Amino acid sequence: MPRSVNAVASKARRKRILKAAKGFYGKRKNVYTVAKNVMEKGLTYSYVGRKLKKRDYRTLWIARINAAVRAEGMTYSQFINKLNTKGIELNRKVLADLAMNEPETFKKLIDSVK
Repeated sequence: MPRSVNAVASKARRKRILKAAKGFYGKRKNVYTVAKNVMEKGLTYSYVGRKLKKRDYRTLWIARINAAVRAEGMTYSQFINKLNTKGIELNRKVLADLAMNEPETFKKLIDSVK
């Protein structure tokens, strides 16, 4: 009796990998074993990149808040501390947006904290 191999599934699996590797350079796009390794590594990078993006945005928000607060003669850490003691619960994303797009409102916020 002939050996039973699920050629349909294995061909579909290879096709899916090669389709995802389309546009890669050299053997990376058309040799299955190479494409599989490159795709695994690329997916790992994309997973890590999603985590790094959050970190980078938080850093950007803190830098923007710090720049706006220093113009008013206060440091970032003092400002955040005073916000917490006053019980004002605005996250850094909102504070950075206020500092960039609505400086008058942000100045009033700083004055209310001082």
